[in-house]
Amino acid sequence: MYLGQQPHRGWATLGLIDSHAHLTYDDFAGRLNEVLARCDAAGVDQVITIGTSLADAKKAIALSREHPGRVRAAAGFHPHHADDVRDEDFEEMAALWDDGSVVAFGEMGLDYHYDFAKPENQQRVFARQLQLAATRDKPLIIHGREAFDDVVAMLREHGFVNRRVVFHCFTGTRAEAERIAEHGWRLSFTGIVTFPKSDELQAIARGYPADQLMIETDSPYLSPVPVRGRRPNEPAHVAHIARFLADLRRVPYEQLAQQTAANTREFFGL
Repeated sequence: MYLGQQPHRGWATLGLIDSHAHLTYDDFAGRLNEVLARCDAAGVDQVITIGTSLADAKKAIALSREHPGRVRAAAGFHPHHADDVRDEDFEEMAALWDDGSVVAFGEMGLDYHYDFAKPENQQRVFARQLQLAATRDKPLIIHGREAFDDVVAMLREHGFVNRRVVFHCFTGTRAEAERIAEHGWRLSFTGIVTFPKSDELQAIARGYPADQLMIETDSPYLSPVPVRGRRPNEPAHVAHIARFLADLRRVPYEQLAQQTAANTREFFGL
């Protein structure tokens, strides 16, 4: 089977997991049953949907309760929303973190590429979340764009070396990937790895430890080849990423699918 082909029901026993999606976004409003049906056809057993604000986190938790065993939730303040986060919001978010439906904190971090929030507010919000997360035993999902050194410094400062941390949608350099590994953290690959010009990212993915490899769609964004440019991206398309990585790493597709699912279950405690 090649990347140009569509996922089919024959994959359904492989149990893929999309470790990062945004099912609460408007792109999926009123269509979630269809989206999950396409997951079934593509062999995607579970989706972790990421809440990026208080309101969004509550929606993510509600979805996980509506679809037990199929959808799990993560919750945090995305750096894009940092300007709007009030001091009293942190305790409310921490209360959501203690909900049994929540398997991870985040996504959180820093983004200096866009100017949706002031850098000083992003740092304030990230630091406070790290303080609250440090006393809880769940993994962190990190968003970092053009802010790698600051993200690493803040994680180190708050005691997250050798704790469960994933840099989601990793698009950095080999040197950055090595620094992530040195701190006991891991990274996750999106459809960007399938893009023709992603040479360095593909080189990192080719040699990435098999027992740490995780994949995600970041849907509704970043549709992979062969559906690149399609919006919205869907969790079912994580199968295309798995197929690409299996070919890249020269391993059987079934082996890579099962390994990434096992890694994701272990990391998030699913």
